[in-house]
Amino acid sequence: MDELHQKYRKLREILKSYGSVAVAFSSGVDSTFLLDTAVDVLGDRAVAVTAVSCSFPARERKEAKEYCASRGIRHIMVESEELEIQGFRHNPVNRCYLCKHELFSKIKDLARKMDLAQVAEGSNMDDCGDYRPGLTAIAELGIKSPLREAGLSKEEIRRLSLERGLPTFNKPSYACLASRFVYGEEITRKKLDMVDSAEELLIRLGFGQVRVRIHGNLARIEVLPEEIGRFADEKLREEVCSRLKEFGFAYVTLDLSGYRTGSMNEVLDKKTKEAGLAGKKR
Repeated sequence: MDELHQKYRKLREILKSYGSVAVAFSSGVDSTFLLDTAVDVLGDRAVAVTAVSCSFPARERKEAKEYCASRGIRHIMVESEELEIQGFRHNPVNRCYLCKHELFSKIKDLARKMDLAQVAEGSNMDDCGDYRPGLTAIAELGIKSPLREAGLSKEEIRRLSLERGLPTFNKPSYACLASRFVYGEEITRKKLDMVDSAEELLIRLGFGQVRVRIHGNLARIEVLPEEIGRFADEKLREEVCSRLKEFGFAYVTLDLSGYRTGSMNEVLDKKTKEAGLAGKKR
C-alpha cells in the first residue's frame, strides 16, 4: 500500500474509533471528502452540520443541501450569526477565533443532544502554516481534525476525492466571506453582500479561483496568475468595473500578485502570527 492510501486507511481508523460524529460541512473540498469518508465508515451515525450565516455564500449553502440530498445523508442547518458576536463586526485580528468558538460551541451542543460522540472539522496539513486563530478555538473546544491527524494535504485530499468520484475533487478553495476584510474594518451585512455578488460575477465569467478583498470602498480582485491576462480585454474589464460599482464599490483594482491564501495576513507582525499558530501545536 502506498503512502497516500496508508493515510486514507488511517483516516478511516480514526473515524471508526469515534463511533459517531457530527461533521462540520461547508460543501468545500475538505469537508466533502471528510463527510464522504465518515458516512462510508459510520453510516447513519455520521451527520452533516452546516452553519448558515451572512458570511456563508448562498451558492455554497445550496451545494451543501444538494450534495447531502443526493447521497441520502442526514443534514442539519445551524444558524450562526457572526455579526451578533461581541467584537466580531470590528474585525479584530482574532476574528476567526471568535467565529469558530461560537460556531463549534453550537455544533457541540447539537451533537450532545443527538448523542453523537464527536464533532469533526475539515482542516488539513496545509492549514498549519498560515495565521489561523480559528484552529485555537477548535483545539480549546476539543473538536477533532481527522484529516490533519491522518497527515493529509489538500492535494492528497483532491486525489482521493477523484478516486471516490466526488464532484469537489477540482473545486476551487473558498473561505468565509469575512476573510475578505482588511483587519480593523467594520464587517456589515451590506459589505458581505457586495463581496459575495462580486465573486459570484467573476465565477460566472469563468474565473477559477477568485477573491474580492474589500478595503473601504475599494475592491481588490485576486485571480490565478495565469488568468490575470484576461483583464487586458477591454469589454471584460468594463463589465467587471461597471457591475462592481453597481454592487457598491467606488474603485476596482486588480492585484498583480494574483490569488494566494491569507493575503490579508501579510500585514500582521510576527508576534501576532505566532500567537495564532499556537493553537495548532496543542
